[in-house]
Amino acid sequence: MTTGPDFATYRPEIGHAPHDIEIVKRGWDAFQNTELDLQLRRRGVRSIVLAGIRTCISVESTARTGFGLNYEQIIATDAISDTSVEAHENSVQRILPRLARLDSTGAIIAALS
Repeated sequence: MTTGPDFATYRPEIGHAPHDIEIVKRGWDAFQNTELDLQLRRRGVRSIVLAGIRTCISVESTARTGFGLNYEQIIATDAISDTSVEAHENSVQRILPRLARLDSTGAIIAALS
């Protein structure tokens, strides 16, 4: 995959502050070979919201590990995608509901307010 110059640029809606911690994801699973679990535990974080591309690979892999690490997980279903509709639907309908709660970004943001 060739990435453009703005590949790692944060969208204005997300924002980015100096105290934010950046985790560089090196594979399918955001926990594997990263400090994500360590950084979350240091801060007492027990709930995470997942979003991303390649539902059946990256999102599902991260959700499986997060479940195994006992995180409460919420997956923003309108913020995940895949190159295969069938694979995406299989993950959303059969796999992810066993690992996390699924909801829209709007509902998740409202719940955080």
